[in-house]
Amino acid sequence: MLSGGASAVASGLKGASISWGHCRSQTGRRPQGTIGVPNNPATIGPFRCGRGQPLLVIAGPCVIEDEFSALDIARRLAEIAQSLGVPLVFKASFDKANRTSVSAFRGPGLERGLAILARIRRTTGLPVTTDIHESHQAGAAGQVCDLLQIPAFLCRQTDLLLAAARTGRPVHVKKGQFLAPADMAHVVAKLEAGGCRDILLGERGTFFGYGRLVNDFRSIPLMQALGVPVVFDATHSVQEPGGLGSASGGNRRMVEPLARAAVAIGADALFFETHPDPDHAPSDGPNMIPLDQIAPMLARLLRIHQTVRAVETTGFEPAGPSSPQHPSRMA
Repeated sequence: MLSGGASAVASGLKGASISWGHCRSQTGRRPQGTIGVPNNPATIGPFRCGRGQPLLVIAGPCVIEDEFSALDIARRLAEIAQSLGVPLVFKASFDKANRTSVSAFRGPGLERGLAILARIRRTTGLPVTTDIHESHQAGAAGQVCDLLQIPAFLCRQTDLLLAAARTGRPVHVKKGQFLAPADMAHVVAKLEAGGCRDILLGERGTFFGYGRLVNDFRSIPLMQALGVPVVFDATHSVQEPGGLGSASGGNRRMVEPLARAAVAIGADALFFETHPDPDHAPSDGPNMIPLDQIAPMLARLLRIHQTVRAVETTGFEPAGPSSPQHPSRMA
């Protein structure tokens, strides 16, 4: 059974006629509003994510290679965050459990990886996040991380979601490449059942045949209508699963164009994987952004976000067919 607003929105999304203004929580805990207007911001460490809040950035390398390199990347990201005045959560995986090849580099493992993340948190002051793949990892990760992440391939795993929720930490679940936005209502309901109140959903593309992902940007306002903030995963959206045979490929040139579109449509947060030398990174190199390109890219994206915030604050009425300003009516 779906709970509250998640049930209401799931029903509405799959109906022939959708009346978003009437999506209301049966419990009063998570009332729904207009598409694209999330009304339940999530708290991650010292930051708030949601409508009316600064654009949150989640960034870091795909995987922890070693303590020195992870700490160096985190320090540089902390400097960027401070210079731009942007809230930033550091992300890195302790284990890439879903690599294409059995011989691919996976990371330092749970214990060592969490120790490195704990040091990064202490040293830089940045909140940290990592992804968990099995229920037994949730407790240990929750002791260290400010935010737990559930990979897209595992977004329907009930026991994993409940374990993450029961840590008391905020949880970010990426929408499976095989799921419709409406189906994420069940994910929200599972997390709520486990006691989680700070929930983020992630858009990272949808399968478009074999080895290709595309973004349906409608998923951002549709998932926001579940009453939760939505993160746009810009780097995994350009991934090409299995594109290199024994590893995934990607096209990092498309990261910023897609991120611009996501910010323009109202995404609450952006997710980037970054590396000083992506072409020699052990995992997801083709879709990671070079670290020295992060600051100028974020500066451009923040300008778009400022415009979106101004529109949300002042409101606007789009020109209709009968408007004298409509192109078809102009001489």
